[in-house]
Amino acid sequence: MLAEHEKLAREAATRNEPYDGYLLRLTELEVAARTANAIAARIRAAGFPVVKEFDTFDFTALPALPKQKILELTRREWIDQSTNACLIGGSGTGKTHVATAIGLALCRVGLRVRFVTAASLVTELEAAQQQHRLDRLLANLERVDLLILDELGDLSFSRAGAELLFQVFADRYERKSLLLTSNLPFSEWGQIFQGERMTAALLDRLTHRCHIFEMNGESYRFRESMKAKDGQTIKAAKPKK
Repeated sequence: MLAEHEKLAREAATRNEPYDGYLLRLTELEVAARTANAIAARIRAAGFPVVKEFDTFDFTALPALPKQKILELTRREWIDQSTNACLIGGSGTGKTHVATAIGLALCRVGLRVRFVTAASLVTELEAAQQQHRLDRLLANLERVDLLILDELGDLSFSRAGAELLFQVFADRYERKSLLLTSNLPFSEWGQIFQGERMTAALLDRLTHRCHIFEMNGESYRFRESMKAKDGQTIKAAKPKK
């Protein structure tokens, strides 16, 4: 408001604008600036590795993926209902891209989001337990409206690490939302959590109220590398003038 005060005051004087109109414009600018700053702060706090939006995601590469239902996750209703979401599919099919785009959209509507890989969260939980601050970390995670857990299944955990991750899942059950990405089908999650009993209990909580999307198809990175290779082949095949 202070930054715009002098400029708006000069404009108001030039146009003979009523004082209440000038104050309204000044207040609108202040509200807009505070809103933008709050959104930027939530996005920074979320910890997204890169910014990825839906306008750069190729839905045509995954025709079985319901675009409209995915885009519905950018609205906060499912978070208000403490529902979960899972993106399951092979490597390179865009699961992290979709999860990030959803998280960014929810930051913009006022929600607190945390983005972390499963392996990083387990490492963080184990370190917090060793340093006697696990309760504080779990409390911080509970304050997050949406916890995005990326790459579940890419790396295996110790039994202790799996139990700590299970605790995070259990704490959020019917209270806060989870969005998970995994390259493993549910039937293979036993190798992540090292036991059928823990896996069954976790899946029972996770899938009770959950949007589940299969994202299987050709790897995006593979397609891009093949396009680049084809382009180089065409370029090399062109006769020199």
